[in-house]
Amino acid sequence: MSVGHTLLGLLEKGPRHGYDLKRAYDERFGHDRPLHYGQVYSTLSRLLRNGLVQVDGTEAGGGPERKRYAITDAGVTDVDAWLGTPEKPELYLQNTLYAKVVLALMSGRSAQGVLDAQRAEHLRLMRALTRRKDGGDLAEQLVCDHALFHLEADLRWLELTAARLDELREAGA
Repeated sequence: MSVGHTLLGLLEKGPRHGYDLKRAYDERFGHDRPLHYGQVYSTLSRLLRNGLVQVDGTEAGGGPERKRYAITDAGVTDVDAWLGTPEKPELYLQNTLYAKVVLALMSGRSAQGVLDAQRAEHLRLMRALTRRKDGGDLAEQLVCDHALFHLEADLRWLELTAARLDELREAGA
C-alpha cells in the first residue's frame, strides 16, 4: 500500500496533525500493520518537499510545536492519478509455500505434511477473519472479504497440489 497516497487521501477530508493522520490510518487500514510515528513524519516530510502537502499551521504544546498539514492542489491531482491507476495483479509465481512443497518432495520429506500444516493455518486465519468481519463496519467487512477470497484461492491450490503430489514426485519436482 502506498502510505503517502493514503495519507494524502486522508488529508482530503481536511487538515490534520501527524498524530491524527496516524490514528486515522491505523483505524481504517492498519489493523494488522499499524504505522510507526517515524514513518508518518518521514512521509509527511517527503510530501511537503514534493509540494503535495503544506503546513497549515502550528500549535504550541507541552513538547515540540505540532504542525497541521493540508493537501495542496498538486496533492489532490496526485491522489486522482493514483486512484485512477489500476494495481498490478500479483501472480504469486515466486511463492514460499510452493518452494516448501517442491523442496519437501526433492528431499524426501512429507510434502503432504507441509500442505496439511498450511491448510490448518489458513483455516485458523479464515475463522479469525470471519469473526472480525462479523463485528466490523462495512469497510472492515470489505477488507476481510478481500483477505478471505485470497485465502480461499490458496486453499483451492493446496487441494489441487495435494491431489498431484504423486505426479509431482514422479516428475522429480
